[in-house]
Amino acid sequence: MPTGVTCSVSNCAFWKEGNNCNANAISIDIDQHADFNAEFAADELGLNHQDQATESSATCCHTFKPKE
Repeated sequence: MPTGVTCSVSNCAFWKEGNNCNANAISIDIDQHADFNAEFAADELGLNHQDQATESSATCCHTFKPKE
């Protein structure tokens, strides 16, 4: 499990008390490659690539899963 990963999205299934991420792994991409309709991140589809973001607002977390 990642340590020191914080998240304030409390309706995520992996959100843990104290604004911590409790996912076993996280997947983050830059917005220009984000497919908001896809359930899996690009790496899981074998489309490995490396990008650069200039600020945190240009990134998105593909690990998010809404709480049921």
